Amino acid sequence: MSDKIHFMKMHGVGNDYIFVDTALYPIADPQSASIAWSKPHTGIGSDGLVLIGRGETPDVDFTMRIFNADGSEGLMCGNATRCIGKYVYEKGLTDKTCIRLLTASGMRILNLKVDEGQRKVKSVTVDMDAPTLENTSLFKPENKESLPEGVFVSMGNPHYVIFVDDLDKVDVAASGSRLEHHPCFPERCNIEFAQVTPDGIRMRVWERGSGITMACGTGACATAVAAAVTGQCDRMSRIIMDGGTLEIEWSAKDGHVYLSGPASFVYEGDIELPETD
Repeated sequence: MSDKIHFMKMHGVGNDYIFVDTALYPIADPQSASIAWSKPHTGIGSDGLVLIGRGETPDVDFTMRIFNADGSEGLMCGNATRCIGKYVYEKGLTDKTCIRLLTASGMRILNLKVDEGQRKVKSVTVDMDAPTLENTSLFKPENKESLPEGVFVSMGNPHYVIFVDDLDKVDVAASGSRLEHHPCFPERCNIEFAQVTPDGIRMRVWERGSGITMACGTGACATAVAAAVTGQCDRMSRIIMDGGTLEIEWSAKDGHVYLSGPASFVYEGDIELPETD
C-alpha cells in the first residue's frame, strides 16, 4: 500500500490549495502529487499543492514551494503565503507573529493579526516586495503583435492586467488561455481582467497552470499597481474577486506592495501518494 500523507486544505478568498508539512511528510515527486490531488473528482480538488518546510538558517522561519494544478512549479502566491501564516501559528509550529517565509521569489514577511486568547489568526498582511514593470526574462514587448493593451507587472511572477469597461462581457477562459501562451511571455503569464468601479476594482483572473481561480493574491497586487500606474486609483486599493476582497497598499515610502486579507481552513485528512510507473 502507498504511503499516506497528512494534508490540510486551506483557501485565501477562494484560492484553495493543499498544504503539506514536509518536515513530517516529505514528498519526492510533488509535480505528480499536485496533478493527481488537484483533480476535483478523483482527487482532493484544488488550485495546486503547497509544501511547507523549515528554515535552515536563523533568518528563515519557514519555506514554501508551490505547484500548480498542472504540476508546474510556481514562483509566488499571496493567498498561499497568508494560509501558511495561519497554519504555522495555529498548529503551534511557531509563536511568532512576524514570520520570515522563503519562497522561490525571495523572502516574504508575514505579519499576523491574532487573537492570542484563542490562538487564532484573524488576518495576515504580507510584504510582497516591490513590483517590477519591466522584466526582460518574463516579458518580451517586441512580440506585442495581437496582444491587447494592458500593463505588465511582475510580483515575483508575471502578470498582464487588462482594463475593461464591462467585466461581465469578458470570456476569461477563452482569452486567458490564449494570452497565457502569448509569445510576449516566455514563461507563460497570469492574465487579469479588471474593471474600476465605485466600490473598488473588480478583477477576474486566469492563472498560468491552473486556469480560472476564485482569487489570486499576486494578481490582486499586480492589478492594484497597474491601476495606480495608469492613474485609475491611488496607492490604496480594494480588489474584488469572485472569492472575496483583498486590501492592497503600494507604499510610497519603501515601494513595496502590502497584501492584507483572511485565510481559512477547509478540512484535513490523509491521502495516498499517487502511484508511479
